[in-house]
Amino acid sequence: SDHGQRAPPAPRDPGRPATLGVMDLRWDAVTVDCRDPQELARFWCALLGVEVRGTWEQYVGLTPAAPGLPRLVFQRTSDPRPAKNTLPLDLHVPADDLPAAVEHALGLGATLVHQHDEDAVTWRTLADPEGNVFCLVAD
Repeated sequence: SDHGQRAPPAPRDPGRPATLGVMDLRWDAVTVDCRDPQELARFWCALLGVEVRGTWEQYVGLTPAAPGLPRLVFQRTSDPRPAKNTLPLDLHVPADDLPAAVEHALGLGATLVHQHDEDAVTWRTLADPEGNVFCLVAD
């Protein structure tokens, strides 16, 4: 009898690279390091029209904007802040709504960093109340 023990996994063929199928991965969240997760959660909830899903220790998690989409999680940290976040979010809005979306973000406490009007693309780079950069992109 095996006394409830499992057989060891079969050895992997060394000539075959290890793979993890795409079906095994699910993008659940983007976690943002910050000083005040409650305050940033308020800003992003109002901007995205979502709610706080829950809090746990140093984390505040939001609901996704729609089922199946990734959500934002804010993590309190005292680590030194980099000069610029390295994973800015691009939020797309209908082109006619871009000015109103920018004004809405500014009214919530964002700051306008730069206006981009390129050949075929228009977007505005903003920063949230802790300086995390994001873009509002005209579709």
